[in-house]
Amino acid sequence: MNHRVHGLTQSEVIEFYDRFGNRQDKQNYYEDVALTDLLKYARFDTAQAVVEFGCGTGRFAEQLLENHLPNDSSYWGCDISTTMIKLSEERLSNFGIRAILWKSAGESTLPLPPECADRFVSNYVLDLLSFDEIALVFGEAKRTLKKDGLLCLTGLTNGKGLFSKLWTAFWSVRFKLNLKWVGGCRPVELSKYFDADWKIEHYHIVVARGISSEVVVARKL
Repeated sequence: MNHRVHGLTQSEVIEFYDRFGNRQDKQNYYEDVALTDLLKYARFDTAQAVVEFGCGTGRFAEQLLENHLPNDSSYWGCDISTTMIKLSEERLSNFGIRAILWKSAGESTLPLPPECADRFVSNYVLDLLSFDEIALVFGEAKRTLKKDGLLCLTGLTNGKGLFSKLWTAFWSVRFKLNLKWVGGCRPVELSKYFDADWKIEHYHIVVARGISSEVVVARKL
């Protein structure tokens, strides 16, 4: 996908996450709550082919392949950061040909055939893309998912409850002052991007340490 983001250029995003590296895993203090909720409702135990847009360090992919996916299933993940791809390759090396990784150069489409997957996953990536690019990712999910395949998303969203709303306001101020302080990420509302071709089967806002995350599982009709 074209990763020119909301405020940061593509090269700035690559530079940030190449430098950030495995420190990304330290975000698990709020991400894991959302990912646990996603795993509960995305039915990965019945999935045969998973596509992940933005594999990061490979932490979620490793969890899927070790504990949730059938032994004959496959995983395909991409990322724009060379550092993230290397970290994922190290993490997923034990899974052999079941796990394939691709370094994106900002292409507008993924190098995958139509209807090749039954799960399309993106965790904490769409909240750093522009509004138009989020719509493009939804288009790629629609293209690559089989009928009745599931789109599985997590990401930062607006606050729920007083403390979380204060956190959202604080994050928004930091975002406006210097995008690099927050890696270009900001709270979004993913639920707004679903059209009549999707049926939302699970929607939940979870809060961890004041940080609100959206968890969405939607079926392609």
